[in-house]
Amino acid sequence: MTRASTDPANTAAAAPAAEPQSDPGGGAPARGSGGVREGGFSPSGGRDRGLRSAKPAADASGVPDAGGADGAEGGADPLDTIRSPADLRAMAAADLPPLAARIRRFLIEKVSRTGGHLGPNLGAVELTIAAHRVFDTTRDTLLFDTGHQTYVHKILTGRGADFDTLRKEGGLSGYPSRAESGHDLIENSHASTALSYADGLAKAVRLSGTTERRVAAVVGDGALTGGMAWEALNNIGAAPQRPVVVVLNDNGRSYSPTVGGIARHLAGLRGAVGERSAGTVFEGLGLAYIGPVDGHDIAEVEDALRSAVSLHRPVVVHCVTRKGKGYAPAEADESDHMHTVGVIDPATGRPAKSGATWTSVFAEEITAIGAERSDVVCVTGAMRLPAGLGPFAERFPDRVHDVGIAEQHAVTSAAGLAFGGMHPVVAVYAAFLGRAFDQVLADVALHRLPVTFILDRAGVTGPDGASHHGMWDGSLLPVVPGLRLAAPRDCARLRELLREAVATADGPTALRYPKSAVGSDIPAVRRIGDCDLLREAAGARVLLVSAGPLAAACLEAAAELDGRGIAASVVDPRWTAPVSSALVSLAAGYDLVVAVEDTVTTGSLGMRLAAELSAAGATTRVATRALPDRFLPHGSRSRILASVGLDPESIAAAVRNLLDHPG
Repeated sequence: MTRASTDPANTAAAAPAAEPQSDPGGGAPARGSGGVREGGFSPSGGRDRGLRSAKPAADASGVPDAGGADGAEGGADPLDTIRSPADLRAMAAADLPPLAARIRRFLIEKVSRTGGHLGPNLGAVELTIAAHRVFDTTRDTLLFDTGHQTYVHKILTGRGADFDTLRKEGGLSGYPSRAESGHDLIENSHASTALSYADGLAKAVRLSGTTERRVAAVVGDGALTGGMAWEALNNIGAAPQRPVVVVLNDNGRSYSPTVGGIARHLAGLRGAVGERSAGTVFEGLGLAYIGPVDGHDIAEVEDALRSAVSLHRPVVVHCVTRKGKGYAPAEADESDHMHTVGVIDPATGRPAKSGATWTSVFAEEITAIGAERSDVVCVTGAMRLPAGLGPFAERFPDRVHDVGIAEQHAVTSAAGLAFGGMHPVVAVYAAFLGRAFDQVLADVALHRLPVTFILDRAGVTGPDGASHHGMWDGSLLPVVPGLRLAAPRDCARLRELLREAVATADGPTALRYPKSAVGSDIPAVRRIGDCDLLREAAGARVLLVSAGPLAAACLEAAAELDGRGIAASVVDPRWTAPVSSALVSLAAGYDLVVAVEDTVTTGSLGMRLAAELSAAGATTRVATRALPDRFLPHGSRSRILASVGLDPESIAAAVRNLLDHPG
């Protein structure tokens, strides 16, 4: 049983379900309508891209049964009937549970081969089916927060046939993609943003004078741990004349269990089925509330959504789901219910064996440091396991603070810990630290506080695409006064630089490293100041300055150049910001210096080194090999690096070209 409340005073009973409305453009009722509307994007509907057609996906085989029959009468595959949401709306209600079961088997089969976000999508099957039955995404807006839970949405909007290419170069994105489909409006993979988009869209709809376009956002409970979601709810709830349907997908988790007061509040609502409570936080903000609803009952979710639409005001529809539903290995995975996986055996859920990663090396070393220093505490934003803090948390549970998807709060809370005599280590993905840049600058650096930032997934990450490439931190952080930024080239340097960072007491430090396996350690010929000279060639005119893991590529490039009679030395600065005086002095002794770094060119080490050499009066020519100042697509890390000229062959070719054209 669900409850519905339409005002903060909890005076309303359950709202009646709305009758299916006719499509204003003519044709069948909403449950079976859905033609494509072309044209520019506007609040009154339509998109500036045509909706892409696709052949139906092939049947999946050899996948553990997720429950239910393959199809309806005659053993037909339900997926064969779905080419667009209009086909879904035309289906009989009795055919929907078999469709949901078939989608689950399809997801298990495909994602086990490509890797991706499996658990969240297994938990969102029925909810997404119901949403597309109620909202016509050729006219209405349906947003997802975050976008990793859109695999079912992709299937229902005609992209099932492309799932073998998921997260591969040139293939389907793991997140919404405007280039793929007109059914995707925003390309969001950073949490807690959809409600702000929805608020702005609702304002635009109202200003346009249309009553045809509806705005809905599917928001995970984990996203509600981010402050931006509450900033949006604060505005949405204050405007009853602007309807927004908030579909709360409550599975009690982001990666790990959802934390904080909101988690307790939602748990209380889940436990109050059929009972009236004193009210919800949503009602207190001015939104109506319907729920809790069984998020795996398509009919119940669909009825609740239609009731929400009929209220013509902001509404939260609280859907309770299970992450990883229907796949035994995911349901049994207490760590994160197989939130994201690599290539796995679909029968067991076990991953292919892999060696040490940058994350696992960090996990070992920070745990060892924690055993030596009781003042070292760790902070993360819903990334305890992905960021490598699992072993530390097991050994020192009182010294790990997961603040939810709240990077701004994480950084300033860490500042408070530092004021209290601790040395906080903030472990986040590099791409997400950008959300808290102001806090790094004004709350940590301004006070010269000893906070260490661990930036996992720095540089090119690979299959997660544009929003997850950690391309910006290496150029942004050097502008922060007093901050020191390190880029380890191998396991040994990661351990070494981490210890140097937590030993720093007069300001912030940061370490950045990629998402990849780590190679062999690369020994130094000798150390010059903070720099490691990795290759010292007699009579060399060329110096390659390698940042972090690109040291291996630079050494290969130097060997290739040597084979062509061009002597080149290679140096690893270890600390890429600020530019050390030792690096400036070393570089001044060469005719050509080429800095190689996986951050954007603007603000890169090469540009800063060139400025320092110019200020020192050196005549050394400096060139930069770095990432272009544009968003990069998804694909393998090695292929992307090669495509932008950061592989050994391209680095060597660039040096030869620079020597051939000295002007």
